[in-house]
Amino acid sequence: MISFPTANNTLPVLGLGIDAGGTQTRWALATVDGVIVADGAVEGLSALQMSSDAGRAAVHATFARLCQTVLAVGQPRAVVAGLTGFGGDDVVLAQTLATLLALDAAHVSVGNDIDIAYRDSFAPGEGYLVYAGTGSIAAWIDAAGGFHRAGGRGVLLDDGGGGYWIAREALRHIWRREDEVPGSWQSSPMAGAVFAQLGGSDWSLSRAFMYGQDRGAIGRLALAVAASAETDPLALDILQRAGQELARLALALTARYGPRPVVLAGRAAQLHPAIVAAMRAALPVSLMMEQKVGRSHEAAAKLAARTAGLYAGKD
Repeated sequence: MISFPTANNTLPVLGLGIDAGGTQTRWALATVDGVIVADGAVEGLSALQMSSDAGRAAVHATFARLCQTVLAVGQPRAVVAGLTGFGGDDVVLAQTLATLLALDAAHVSVGNDIDIAYRDSFAPGEGYLVYAGTGSIAAWIDAAGGFHRAGGRGVLLDDGGGGYWIAREALRHIWRREDEVPGSWQSSPMAGAVFAQLGGSDWSLSRAFMYGQDRGAIGRLALAVAASAETDPLALDILQRAGQELARLALALTARYGPRPVVLAGRAAQLHPAIVAAMRAALPVSLMMEQKVGRSHEAAAKLAARTAGLYAGKD
């Protein structure tokens, strides 16, 4: 338990921020003056899991672990949570968090993870966020608060340049090559790294992984691709094409709404410098681009803390 000494010996008002993605769910606690007092992470989750009984149980279990850890630090007065796959129509998520944290559901705000990530980089109207995690999306929140997107259609349909896409491209190339020259994987550093992560080179292992694992676990296979990029030209090519896919998203918004600064964020974008370099090369020189290591959970915590301060003022 962390102690919070204050002048009048009262506990500080805390806000909880949650950033839930396919590979990891991060959380942070902030005070009303914007100081992060604690943070952590649990396994990934998606709002899309709420469509099945098993998925709802998994989400509840993840939230329970997160809230147990948070309450060991302090009691938040408000929550701002951003979840991948959130469609804006599931009050169960907010109620679940409220129950686990002993809060009024009105003090829990649940939305899309990209909305929070955008506000971590820009004020509304300022620029375009390209986010590459398990999936990929480009977003612009206009000055009136309207949300505009390119991509983010889901890993089964597209999400080019995200971790899942990189993993899928790697396995697709590996097994196509095996069709043509059986055993060729043994001379491929990328295939060796991928199969090491899967536990073997038998097709049944790849099949079980791709069709049995959740999208976050599949996305983490991109780590093996990035690790072999210096010794395998095919791995490097996949990462470069990932950067080009991410540039396409930024260009789509630029064509629709005009040139604005671009921020690239997300864990997949940090896999290898080739991704960033390829994206930058595919954008006009006049378009300012910056890579940022996002701290969306902290941004959400600060938003929650400001809201918590308003609630406290009414007590």
